[in-house]
Order: sequence, then C-alpha cells, then structure tokens
Amino acid sequence: MNPLDFYPPFSLSSSSSLYDVSKIMATIDLNKQNGGPHHNHNQNNCHHSYHSINKTQNDNSKRNRLANGNDSGVEQQNSSAIQPLRIDYSKCSKVTVVLGSQWGDEGKGKIVDLIASEMDVICRCQGGNNAGHTVVADGVEYDFHLLPSGIINANITSVLGNGVVIHLGQLLDEIHKNEGKGLINWQQRLIISDRAHLVFDFHQEVDGLIEKAKGTKSLGTTKKGIGPTYSTKASRIGIRMADLMGDFDKFSEKFRSLVKFYQIQFPDLKANVDEQLERIKEMREHIRTCVIDTIPFISRSIHEKRNILVEGANANMLDIDFGTYPYVTSSNCTVGGACTGLGIPPRFIGDVYGVAKAYCTRVGDGPFPTELTNEIGDYLQQVGKEIGVTTKRKRRCGWLDIVLLRYADMINGFSAIALTKLDILDGLSEIKIGISYMIDGSEIESPPSNIVDMEKVTVNYVTLPGWKCSISQCRRFDDLPEKAQNYVRKVESLLGKPIKWIGVGASRNSIIQLF
Repeated sequence: MNPLDFYPPFSLSSSSSLYDVSKIMATIDLNKQNGGPHHNHNQNNCHHSYHSINKTQNDNSKRNRLANGNDSGVEQQNSSAIQPLRIDYSKCSKVTVVLGSQWGDEGKGKIVDLIASEMDVICRCQGGNNAGHTVVADGVEYDFHLLPSGIINANITSVLGNGVVIHLGQLLDEIHKNEGKGLINWQQRLIISDRAHLVFDFHQEVDGLIEKAKGTKSLGTTKKGIGPTYSTKASRIGIRMADLMGDFDKFSEKFRSLVKFYQIQFPDLKANVDEQLERIKEMREHIRTCVIDTIPFISRSIHEKRNILVEGANANMLDIDFGTYPYVTSSNCTVGGACTGLGIPPRFIGDVYGVAKAYCTRVGDGPFPTELTNEIGDYLQQVGKEIGVTTKRKRRCGWLDIVLLRYADMINGFSAIALTKLDILDGLSEIKIGISYMIDGSEIESPPSNIVDMEKVTVNYVTLPGWKCSISQCRRFDDLPEKAQNYVRKVESLLGKPIKWIGVGASRNSIIQLF
C-alpha cells in the first residue's frame, strides 16, 4: 500500500481565479509609478535614478497594453499560467461523529455498529485502551478497547488515527481475543497512523506509581499508561509508530532514553529493557503492513465522497479541557479531537451525534451531582449491569443530568441524541431528571470549572411517573407505553435537541429509530 496513492486529486481551474488579479496588479503598477505607497520626492540622486528607470518601464508597459487593446492598467496574463487551486467542496463527503455526552459507557459502540452499514471508513481519533465499547452482534458480545467497533463489519476500513495512543501488546491481545469470536481479515481492513504515539509497559508502571504517590487524593485512573504517554507526547520526548517502523537501533536508543528519564523521577521503576525491546521488535511485524500515513488516506476518502464515521472514546465530561478536571482523561474527547486526532479539516465535519444513557453513570472518583447512593442507585447498577468494560469496577449511578447534556451540546453542537438503556428504568415507579444546578442559593448555567464548587452543587429535579412494564420488545416509538414516550419527549424539550435513537435492550436490534 503506497501512501502516495491517497493524495486527493486536486484539479486546476482556468475559468476563474480565487483572487481579483487585475486589482492587485493595478495597485502594484500604481505604486511603482509613484515610487511606492509612501514615496518621498526629496530622495537622493540614487533613488531618483531608480524611479526614473521604473517610470520608463511603466510607460513602456502602458504603451504595450494600449497597443494590444487593453487599457485596464494590467498586462494580459498568459492563459497557460498556473491558477490558484479550486476545490469543489460540494463533491466532498461530510464526516459523521459519534461522541459520549456524559462520563463514558453510554453505549457509543452500539450506535456506531448501528450506522456502520452506511459507512466505508470508521476511525478512532483519541484515547487508548482506557476506553471500552461493547457490541452484541448475532448473539456474540464483542469488547473493544483500541479497535474501532466497526471492525466487525467486513466491508469497512478501520483507522486508528494520530491522536490515539497504542499499547502494541494489548492491541494484538484484543485482536486475538476477538478473532476467537469471529473477527476475520483484520489485516486487510485496519490502518494505523504512523504518527500515533506508543504506550509501553513502563508507562503503565509509572501511571500506577503516580496514583500511589497521591494517596487518598488519587484520581482513580485506569492505570493503562494513557496519561504518562500523552505527557511524553506533550514534552516532545514520546515515541511514535513511525519510529518503531524505522531503524530499530534508533528506536531502541529512544526507548532506553525514555526509560532512564522516568527512572530518574521514579527510582522504584523496574524495567527489563532488553526483554521488552525483543518483544516489541517481534510484535511490530504483525502490524507492519497496517501502518501508513493516514492523513492522505483520510483526505482522499473525503474527496472521493466515501462515508466516514469517527467513533469517540471516553466522553465530554472526561475531556482534558472541558471535563471535571482533574478527574478526566488525557485527551480531547469532544468534536475538536476528531479534527486534531485524524487531520480532518473542520469544514468537513457533518452530523455530530451525542450518546447519553437514560440515567447517568461514572467510573472512578470525581464529582457526580445526580449520584444515587441508595437502593435506587443499587437497582440501576444491578439491572443495568454497570460494570466497567476496561476496569471491571462497579459504575456509580444517578439520575439523568440535563445540565451536563446542555453543556456537552454547547461544546459539540449535536445534530441529535441517542438515548440508550431506557429499558433499565422499566421497574421504577418514579423517575427524576436533573434540570438545574444551584450553588449557595443561586442557579448556575453550566458545570463550574472549579472542582470544589462542582462538589458543592445541589440539583433541582423534575419527577415523572414510571411505566412499570417491559419495553424491550418495542421497535417503534408508538409501541412504547405513554409514560415512556412522555419521558423521551420531556428530555427532548429540556435539552432542545431531537432524539434520533432510543435503546431498549442489549442486542444490536433492540433500538428504536425516530427519524
């Protein structure tokens, strides 16, 4: 596979120009005649001589124009001259983006799998194997951490973009595990950016040491080495996939230097460098044919109007900039991450779908305004099987939080919402929705950036009656009981966004599409 094959087929247009050349050239001629826009006539003889030559040339130029029947003040341009590039953007595709709008685990993988049949390319743009997506297809449950969920579709090319951080051993383990469930021909359908940074075992060790050093103030990270890897990337000492695919001696030198860098900071860090290098050298051959410069591939796909989907990992409230900092991940999980993590120009972003559970969950530490630490929270955790795909930790559960969803919409500009796991609310006689935040008796518009203030937030709720029956067999909106319909419409009205999909069960078919 030659990356040069993927450069977009730009064409030159001779019929028109992006610039008004006549005005520009006329201005240049006028400035030359006047000795420049700020010409001072009291110059020395040298400057007078220079401007005399200019004036003679300009007079000759004017005579030539008049002789050719052109008195516009501009020389006739050679018709074969190269014109500025013109791209017909109407013939380019728009990239669809699916994002988590809460704290993750919303069911993004299911929505991706649902619309994957319409796609040619599905991409991951950020994060690493700290993400966890579950897809149930033909009765088989697939767990994905690094691979895009769409890879189970045999007709789709899957891309790991430059913004993703990749632990090679765990990527291959994930592939092997899913091969046992039916994943085939991944080598022909997986493309990995040569600009993606690599996660190593010592990154994961460092992640654990940092958490241990924080004691009771730990963040509850996944300890997958994601934070330390993004830190080395930002510090410009990281190691990329391109380094691994190049001269292995130079790669080894960088690897040893990075280990020493961390051992200075963490004397307890142990790393069998020679053993790790030997294993990495072997593993790289398994993916060598998958690694290319993905930027031309993505660009070519857009210009050839292929359907492209970006599968966001983590979620809005875990975004490094917009989430509940410092209880966040280390990358941008919002729509901007799709651009920077894949090299997609913003003008090519099309529909952006936000995925939200009909209630709310969070893994790990950090503020959670609508959290339920009672029997209802236990019910949601048990019935919803709220166990982290990656961490295997129980998820904290609470009511749906409209303030967070509005905030996510401000940042991402959602086209529509996918409301998942509505069926988990089947057994509740009353259902609450958080509609506003209060701090010290005053209502606030969005989640506070100061974590201390976020922990002081109190929530105002609206209460709706539950429907107390199973909705798992419903496949049309009209099939839902009236009280379930009312819940969905209430969420729409509070959020000011349409709900496009409603999840009513675990399987890929257990979903209602409204439009």
